Amino acid sequence: MKFYKKYDNGLRLIVADMPGFVSVSCGVLVKTGSANESAEENGISHFIEHTMFKGTKKRSAFEISDHIDRIGAQINAYTAKETTCYYTKSTAEHLSESLEILSDIFFDSVFDKTELDREKGVILEEINMCEDAPEDLCLDLLAESYYGESGLGQPILGSAANVKKFTKTDIERYMKKYYRADNVVISVAGRADAAQVEKLVDELFAAKFSDGKSAKQALSAPSKPESLYKCKKIEQSHIAFCLPAVSVKDKAGDALSIANTVFGGGMSSRLFQKIREESGLAYSVYSYISQYKDSGVMEIYAGVNTLCRDDAAEKIVAEIKRIKSEKITESEFRRGKEQVKSAFVMGRESTVSQMLLYGRYLTFLDKEFDYAERMRLIENITYKDVCDVIDEYFDYKKMSAATVGSKRSAIKAR
Repeated sequence: MKFYKKYDNGLRLIVADMPGFVSVSCGVLVKTGSANESAEENGISHFIEHTMFKGTKKRSAFEISDHIDRIGAQINAYTAKETTCYYTKSTAEHLSESLEILSDIFFDSVFDKTELDREKGVILEEINMCEDAPEDLCLDLLAESYYGESGLGQPILGSAANVKKFTKTDIERYMKKYYRADNVVISVAGRADAAQVEKLVDELFAAKFSDGKSAKQALSAPSKPESLYKCKKIEQSHIAFCLPAVSVKDKAGDALSIANTVFGGGMSSRLFQKIREESGLAYSVYSYISQYKDSGVMEIYAGVNTLCRDDAAEKIVAEIKRIKSEKITESEFRRGKEQVKSAFVMGRESTVSQMLLYGRYLTFLDKEFDYAERMRLIENITYKDVCDVIDEYFDYKKMSAATVGSKRSAIKAR
């Protein structure tokens, strides 16, 4: 059972009551992330997400975590390219306290200078950790190779130089632009009484926003495809390719998901079988689709022996060209469809997954997620539909590439 409400100030609330569950997840989703940042701001969405937990007008940083622990709940947050989310998971009896704590950090964080400086050290170590994680580094470089140095091409964490200079004034300036009611969705999923949630959100969120509309969202479009590399003294070479895909609004998304599942989405996929099982070139090899509000990409990754880097890259490109020319079999189509369907079915076993699913639908599509309708749409996808999206989007002429490793050269993207 679902409940939806849109407030006069633009705030949206979605409640998905899930009978049989004893837990509930509550999320505050803000439609902004690294893609909305200028070069000077890059990393500030993530910086704000961290520092929201460092003390409010009535709670210290310790008291926030202590209160959550005392009620046996969990609290967390994440920053993505186009979304920042703060969320809790608790037993149903502690729903009201969970929402109150989320409201407290969202509206009344004080951003004390001492705490900000301390958290900068934490984030700088997170950046260092990413530098020591070549897979993450390679995928960040891949985004830059496809989108350029701005918008979706920027790293979520930002640069160390930016993080060091961020101030409370910078935080407040950015939040004034994007942390507005019309840019926020409250999503609750699990054992939840809609009337109770509505009353709490009325008091804890809707009434607390200041007047004003959020700033215009940034638009990220692909730049001229490039092949970039970063030299690091590591044992493996990490290689990645990027192909055009569909935006979150495009109805072809599910058909492309089926195609991606067949191509590189699992152990029976073509990439896994060719690159790992037949050639023995990689331990980790996969592909996935990232859909954004205005565009999308299919990303392909493999970690390989440096001596075999170019051979592995050639074999991956050959698989892209093969699926483009030969398409897939009826058997692969049926298997891929079942995998896409099962992902939605299994997601219903997690209140956090459902909270995020319902929240993202409202955030980017401005409509309620309908499970039965979505399953019907997936079921109605035909073999021809999938062949058509392969023909359109497996376009290696528009492909970009990235590599991280000890070789001082880029891989070929054709």
